[in-house]
Amino acid sequence: MYRFLLTPRWWGINVFVVLAIPFCIFMGSWQLGRFEDRVQDHETATTQHEEARRDAPRALDELLPLDKSTVGKQATVTGRYDDQLLVPERKLDDREGYYVLALLRTDDGRALPVVRGWLPGAPDPAKVPAAPAGEVTVTGALQAPESPGSNGVSGRSGWPAGQTGSISAATLLNLVPYDVYDAWITLNSGDSGMRAVPVSAPQNSGLDLKAFQNLGYTAEWFAFVGFVIFMWFRLLRREVEIARDAQLGLTVEEAQDAEAAEADAESAGEEGAGEETERAARPSPSNA
Repeated sequence: MYRFLLTPRWWGINVFVVLAIPFCIFMGSWQLGRFEDRVQDHETATTQHEEARRDAPRALDELLPLDKSTVGKQATVTGRYDDQLLVPERKLDDREGYYVLALLRTDDGRALPVVRGWLPGAPDPAKVPAAPAGEVTVTGALQAPESPGSNGVSGRSGWPAGQTGSISAATLLNLVPYDVYDAWITLNSGDSGMRAVPVSAPQNSGLDLKAFQNLGYTAEWFAFVGFVIFMWFRLLRREVEIARDAQLGLTVEEAQDAEAAEADAESAGEEGAGEETERAARPSPSNA
């Protein structure tokens, strides 16, 4: 009865099943690993952030080039403030506002973007306190350059003069005539009465939408395994029924007709039983 398993058609089905199941398991495990890596990165970033707040500030050059291990570290820099820009569409405690970004020129001629603080409302240069004059030494948390359209950063372009949508060297080099560090710091205490901007985690290190997409893909791949197994058993059962009917001398059409006739007989039997019950429940004329 099971000789059909040796036919070329079933050889192809079996080979597909044998290859599909481990492939789906591998892909599901890989997606699960990606999710676990993101969870681990989130926990590591949280731990590093807490440790960084307790560490003593270090010179900027000691923390560059920037990577995940140095994001959030306390850095100290000396220089003179030059240009000042506003960064709109930034929320703090669910309130709309903007960052006040000043470029601190260091001795080597490059400038470090420094977020002096946050102000509520629409960007208004008249409300922004002037940057301190002369040489200053600032201390704050080192941050990675931003990418437009990610982590709450606006993806739009064409900002008014004196404004920028993201904080990165690639963006700022188009606005100022000098080189800019590909990193920035947010002051620990807001300057001139402004609110300090909280430290943000490095990109791709938190439990964001991408992390839960990995978890969803994990469920899909393992669901595919169950679907492949279910379809294989369904096809097997169908072939067994066809083989059994063939042994009884029934064609596919005859088997279908027999099944339909059997179903009709069962339905008719149920209706007849119902009528008998109804007649038995009626009172007879003699009793009336």
